[in-house]
Amino acid sequence: MNKKEFIQKLLSEQPSTPQKSVGQAFAPSNIALIKYWGKRQHELNLPMTSSLSISLGNKGAQTDIRVIDRSHDRLIFNKQEISTENKFYQRTQAFLDLLRPNAQTHYEINTTMNIPLAAGLASSACGIAALVQAYADLYQWNLPLTLRSIICRIGSGSACRSLWQGFVEWHRGEFEDGIDSYAQPLPYTLPTLALGLLIIDDQEKSLSSRTAMSITTDTAILYEAWPKQVAHDLQLMKHALEQQDFDLVGKTAEHNALAMHATMLASMPSICYSTPATLSAIKKIWQLRQDGLAVYFTQDAGPNLKLLFETKNSSILKQYFPELEVINYHEQ
Repeated sequence: MNKKEFIQKLLSEQPSTPQKSVGQAFAPSNIALIKYWGKRQHELNLPMTSSLSISLGNKGAQTDIRVIDRSHDRLIFNKQEISTENKFYQRTQAFLDLLRPNAQTHYEINTTMNIPLAAGLASSACGIAALVQAYADLYQWNLPLTLRSIICRIGSGSACRSLWQGFVEWHRGEFEDGIDSYAQPLPYTLPTLALGLLIIDDQEKSLSSRTAMSITTDTAILYEAWPKQVAHDLQLMKHALEQQDFDLVGKTAEHNALAMHATMLASMPSICYSTPATLSAIKKIWQLRQDGLAVYFTQDAGPNLKLLFETKNSSILKQYFPELEVINYHEQ
């Protein structure tokens, strides 16, 4: 079964005509503390491992969608219309093709995003999740969030985690059709946790996550150890969250991110998203920790870092990283 057949099967009992004039939704960006890196099946975007993330509160995407009487879709991003020749437009249209009830139905999609696009801050995750939720609002789907999560997953793997605030686990699943590979919110809270966005470069990365994953899984011998690493780290992270052990949460997240990037470096050709500024910031974080300040980092496919620290230390961290944007977890 291909992805269009799979999604149409999920939507077979949903309305095929809009129930509202405009569908609207917000979806938060999410940062994986235990990373998703590599697919076991490409057509349905099935991951090699499970993963665990935390949302970024009000950082994400707001999307409005409506049916229009035109021969093609219209895409507006941050108040600018996107050309039909643009790759971002074409990816969005290709995903809409999986959802639209017939080839004659076209949409205007208006998305506002308050994070950089394609810079390692999960812009595709919140973008796809907001689009799916706005589409669901337009058609008034009677579809549980777990199934919407599956639809998001097919558009962008980590998008399946952007339907909720807080901590979320994406289950790897075992079935070939991926019906058991979806995200679910976790019951944990960590009120002392603060997240800091350290934007080192907000430009689009030169190598997409999708391409980098394929290179890693196809060429890195070290990747054979990655599923075992994730299984260990996932169990440790859940234990840390259950015990509300901030230091263990930070240590586990940082170690998991470094293991992922080490595996990428072992690819052929090697993949390195870090810049000299990234490495300088990492060394500063390590020095601060050595000096007694509990601060950790995680890094996705891009040069930017996300810092994990306790809310009581926010002002201290801002002294060392003036450009740091702080997100308090307890305010989500």
